[in-house]
Amino acid sequence: MDLWAEFHAASWGREFVAGGFGGIAGIVSGHPLDTVRIRQQVLNTGGHGSSSAFTILRNALAKEGPASLYRGMGAPLASVTFQNAMVFQTNAILSRVFGKSVSPNDPPSFKGVALGGVGTGVLQSLIISPIELVKIRLQLHRNEKHLIEQPHKGPIIVAKNVWRKEGLKGIYRGLGITVIRDGPSHGVYFWTYEYMREQLHPGCRKSGQESLCTMLMAGGLAGVASWIVCYPFDVAKTKLQAQTPDSLKYNGTVDCLRKSIKEEGYGILWRGLGTTVARAFVVHGVVFTAYEITLRLLFNHEIIQMQKTI
Repeated sequence: MDLWAEFHAASWGREFVAGGFGGIAGIVSGHPLDTVRIRQQVLNTGGHGSSSAFTILRNALAKEGPASLYRGMGAPLASVTFQNAMVFQTNAILSRVFGKSVSPNDPPSFKGVALGGVGTGVLQSLIISPIELVKIRLQLHRNEKHLIEQPHKGPIIVAKNVWRKEGLKGIYRGLGITVIRDGPSHGVYFWTYEYMREQLHPGCRKSGQESLCTMLMAGGLAGVASWIVCYPFDVAKTKLQAQTPDSLKYNGTVDCLRKSIKEEGYGILWRGLGTTVARAFVVHGVVFTAYEITLRLLFNHEIIQMQKTI
């Protein structure tokens, strides 16, 4: 993150490589828990039965095998390089736009980072919303053929089926709630990372000399904080995007929240949070660490030159 202002505009090629490594590492490390989270969110127990992560994980392994935990991973993997590069690059630019009073030689202000994160989250929603819809439908397909009307072989087939049956409206179902979720959460995400890394290693935002432990801890805490502030909206988004033309139940975000609370109580808005927090700490610690290390390796020569100049 300390390299944003100096290096992000220097090479889109290397930016994509660094973003890709960070995103891929995060997806591979966190997808099994993400699958458990999605199933927890849509499981309607009616007040009976267990929706614990352990129960869902055990049932998935027993009935569908370990591969079921990685179902739906293809869609985010296919887009993660562009998505991550866009997110980091956009936030680097917007954090400067919203913090013009800060010298270009200094790190962006915390206010600029937070506002830049909000703008980044809103823009990212346009890309991530269709991808998450496809991922969710694949994750919810089970061998028992619950929830999804037909078995799917991959993300491309799912996307084609959604387009054929539901059109553009179906592809972008849940876009509004994705924007509401990702705007504030990205503001918290980037602000927390920058703030925590500075607290853990004072001066590192300017020097870029923080330790691996600092990257992991700051990234993990940033992921946890960002999910906590947006989690009820994520539950509603999952429920909306899991719907098919034959299983429409909710007319929108407000209707989804109202019906969900009426059927299962306010606890439904936080179901799966424990799983999500555990996943977020691991995934985002890995994402930031892989991204920072890759960018440092790719820009090693420039860093050395900058240090000599300083």
